[in-house]
Amino acid sequence: MNLHDISEEERIREAMQEKAWSEIKANDSWAVFKMMSELVDGFETLAKIGPCVSIFGSARSAPTSKDYRLAEEIAYQLTKRGFGIITGGGPGIMEAANKGAHFAGGKSVGLNIALPQEQMANPFIDTDKFVNFDYFFVRKVMFMKYSQGYIVLPGGFGTLDELFEAITLIQTHKQVRFPIVMVDTSYWSGLIGWIKEKLLSEQKISPEDLDIFQAVNTAEEAASIIEEFYKRYALKPNF
Repeated sequence: MNLHDISEEERIREAMQEKAWSEIKANDSWAVFKMMSELVDGFETLAKIGPCVSIFGSARSAPTSKDYRLAEEIAYQLTKRGFGIITGGGPGIMEAANKGAHFAGGKSVGLNIALPQEQMANPFIDTDKFVNFDYFFVRKVMFMKYSQGYIVLPGGFGTLDELFEAITLIQTHKQVRFPIVMVDTSYWSGLIGWIKEKLLSEQKISPEDLDIFQAVNTAEEAASIIEEFYKRYALKPNF
């Protein structure tokens, strides 16, 4: 058994350990105050950022990768068209998107998450538009509340979580039907195919649910979809 397994076993044992009611109440009360603090901090920081687009994707994408360059170009184009950029604040696709926004002279927002592996914030976030979170769900509230569009590049479990959070909120009418653009059809085709072949064919979703998202390949296509949405509804960009 390696050190990681030992540490994980200790965490499981601690989670399963019986606690006194007073300890439970104290821990839960502090957790509630922490959640409230993060929500207030996020609301106060993001309340006046104007129309923004969230860009999701892998933290593991290297600066030399195609995905990194694509994310940077998408963010640059969107920023030049007047939109702020929101990311998870870390490395990889997040860094690329903040970098594109930064060098285009627009708003660059970072919603960083504290992780055991100590995710460091990237250096391209505006200092007055950086928020750090302990709770993933609070962070996702900020993504969904302050974005008027979502660009999803190749990524892992975290990216899928953010993608399906946006899809679910729109499907259930808890969120306005803002555009969701999945970039790189070769990466997403298997998932989209499975959604059609399993979820749709077995009537787990409705045919119109497939219209919630669309897949493209280029930065120009992704940026244009967001821009056309804004034109259709006469929304005013940041500048």
